[in-house]
Amino acid sequence: MEREAMDFDVVIVGAGPSGLSAACRLMQQANEAGRELSVCVVEKGSEVGAHILSGAVFEPRALTELFPDWAERGAPLNTPVLRDELYLLKDAAKAQKLPNALVPKSMHNTGHAGSNGAIGSNDTSGSNYVISAGNLCRWLGEQAEALGVEIFPGFAAQQAIVDDAGIVRGIITGDMGVAADGSETANYMPGMELRAKYTLFCEGARGHIGKQLISRFDLDAGRDPQHYAIGFKELWDVPAEQHEPGLVLHGSGWPLDDKDHGGGSHGGWFLYHGDDQQVMVGLIVDLAYRNPYLSPFDEFQRMKHHPLLKRHLEGGKRVAYGARAITKGGANCLPKMTMPGALLLGCDAGTLNFAKIKGIHTAMKSGLIAAETVFTAIAADDEGGKELSEFTHAWESSWAWQELQASRSFGPAIHKFGTVGGGAFNFVDQWLGGKLPLQRDTTPDHQLKKAAESAPIDYPKPDGKLSFDKPSSVFLSNTNHDENQPCHLKLSDPDIPIARNLPEYAEPAQRYCPVGVYEVVEEAGEPQFRINFQNCIHCKTCDIKDPSQNITWVAPEGGGGPNYPNM
Repeated sequence: MEREAMDFDVVIVGAGPSGLSAACRLMQQANEAGRELSVCVVEKGSEVGAHILSGAVFEPRALTELFPDWAERGAPLNTPVLRDELYLLKDAAKAQKLPNALVPKSMHNTGHAGSNGAIGSNDTSGSNYVISAGNLCRWLGEQAEALGVEIFPGFAAQQAIVDDAGIVRGIITGDMGVAADGSETANYMPGMELRAKYTLFCEGARGHIGKQLISRFDLDAGRDPQHYAIGFKELWDVPAEQHEPGLVLHGSGWPLDDKDHGGGSHGGWFLYHGDDQQVMVGLIVDLAYRNPYLSPFDEFQRMKHHPLLKRHLEGGKRVAYGARAITKGGANCLPKMTMPGALLLGCDAGTLNFAKIKGIHTAMKSGLIAAETVFTAIAADDEGGKELSEFTHAWESSWAWQELQASRSFGPAIHKFGTVGGGAFNFVDQWLGGKLPLQRDTTPDHQLKKAAESAPIDYPKPDGKLSFDKPSSVFLSNTNHDENQPCHLKLSDPDIPIARNLPEYAEPAQRYCPVGVYEVVEEAGEPQFRINFQNCIHCKTCDIKDPSQNITWVAPEGGGGPNYPNM
């Protein structure tokens, strides 16, 4: 097919923290050197920030490197962490607060440690911040455009351009105006080729092009299988008398360690008091769970009824909902990030530091290093297409890589020893400076027990005050797709959901999807697998957790999906 083409020095796929940081740093260097440089960012969301979802407690180290004057520039970091507590939920009613001395160092968020090692709650000079990651990205987008970056929201990168020599030459955006049956509508517009000397893939967790490139270039050779979680988040408006800006709570235990789950389920929750009388509450569910009857969405909903969390939400109003996969395997699973003509960055690769429950700062750092590596090459009249091995050296010399190295046993220890035992292992390991034996986890997340070997889980019905159903939740994600387009959730074998997954695993897609995209319905007395792709919030969980690895998520028409506000 003949396609219109545009040429750039650098094309960046994804307007998230890593992509926008790379874009800003590229143009900073170009402007400082007085050199012309063309940088394009393509974003599948309707606007920058529309698909961004994170907790988020933010460590501003990389932001300070990028914009030392970020406060004067009006970066949306308004709420420093002032009080920081960690809990173990013992059951549906009881909770135990961990003494500060027993909290792993990586979990501290307030101030600098003083001379006696204590964390000063009144010292905000070294604090992390409770932020909206979406608003941070919107602000970074503004900085990028002011520096001369071209940002194209509403355009989904559909595939990489790889030439006959195996060199990445850019991307092709998705066709617009294709009907559900594959025909061209009156609004048909073919996708464009965006060609570049170098292409940076910053799609976020389980990026669909990143997944293809990892396979094509064998980037995960010698690495452990990647590990994932699904993270849920809600925004609540709460009464002024309940609001304590800068309060940060984290915890684990119930409900995910409930014995009814049959073991193997882990995760943790968060509750943050942010700006404007808003509370952010969420649950991270490790996708290594084994019981096919587990419903991550329902775990999140029932969790909010625990007295410890309930008191922060009661009397408030839920105003936003979302969910997103999290790439959490860390250093043991991080693929090679270079290939001819391209780099794989941020959560597309897996740079999150799960020991800190943070990934924005490390994603941004990967983008900064990529920008510096690419600009050095282009400034030396490099025509592109090379494998930039210099990036690997710079990345592995950075503080971000040192963080990942120091915490490489964190997730595997929890998988192996459980929430309490793994937590104890990680506390001692951090205290000893990483001297305990390295832990690894080589079991893929999609493996499940058979339904016949697992106990069904009876979840309480939502009360409409603290807990809610999936339809009302997807409504609050502002999700929209044009219904007259091909389904972007591709089944390798359409028979597998009913012929295999239903009898063997009670078709878990009905439960692991956080918005009810997948249903098993009866038609003419026979079960049928239904895909309501219009509800999809682009979390990518189905691409990860399907036990038959039969579902492939690809980008729908640009501009579709959730429209998150300040998430």
